[in-house]
Amino acid sequence: MSTVRTPFHLGPALLFCPADRPDRFAKAAACADAVILDLEDAVSPASKAAARGALIEAELDPERVIVRVNSIDTDAYVSDMSTLSQTDFRRIMVAKAEGPKKIGKIDSRFEVIALCETAKGIVNAERIAALDNVSALMWGAEDLVASLGGTSSRKPNGRYRDVARVARAQVLLAAGSRGKAAIDAVHLDIADTKGLAIEAGDAAASGFTATACIHPSQTDIIREAYRPDARTIGWARAVLSAAKDERGVFRFNGRMVDEPVLRHARSVLRRAGE
Repeated sequence: MSTVRTPFHLGPALLFCPADRPDRFAKAAACADAVILDLEDAVSPASKAAARGALIEAELDPERVIVRVNSIDTDAYVSDMSTLSQTDFRRIMVAKAEGPKKIGKIDSRFEVIALCETAKGIVNAERIAALDNVSALMWGAEDLVASLGGTSSRKPNGRYRDVARVARAQVLLAAGSRGKAAIDAVHLDIADTKGLAIEAGDAAASGFTATACIHPSQTDIIREAYRPDARTIGWARAVLSAAKDERGVFRFNGRMVDEPVLRHARSVLRRAGE
């Protein structure tokens, strides 16, 4: 088990791409910080063999690729991992991750992003995050609600239902408690750019490292939401500069500043690339 932060430097916009659509690989990689080649839900059972073949032939930078593999208890997962052994891709996203025992036994050559998208997976998120081979957790809303027998993760106004909000927070807290990255779920309504911007902005402010998406048009919206504005960057620089001449709690621009506030400022500059 580990509580040391595992580096996760892919950037905030992670774009899913069906692994059976090699014609889309280059475009996806060009517009996103990393591409998630999907061998699971985006590929029909009849097309999975072709998708694995496309993965072997893919000419993408392995450092900017995540491969979503099928659930660990399936025959498809075994085939997925056999295929990956024939490639240079070593970062996988395990679909429907539900417990630490089997994930902990994954070949140590692979870095694991655990996708907690069932009730069991959400409940076990902290135990999964504690694994040394896990670098990040992601959560999924629709599969979660389906696992509970529900029909929709969102209310008619587009906002998440309470169960989804709880799951989102639980995955973020579990990842943070073990020094791992947290990835926010996809926004399925591609036309709802305002809603995506609000959710991605909230994700960044709350402590998520990245947000996954399903369409190239969403990547720039996510990047912009995670990028601090000039005013916030200026505040962060100024307050950290002022802290050099202060001891303990101090007042800055009428606001009390203590170590948590300084950590917020450091996070702002990290997201700004400073």
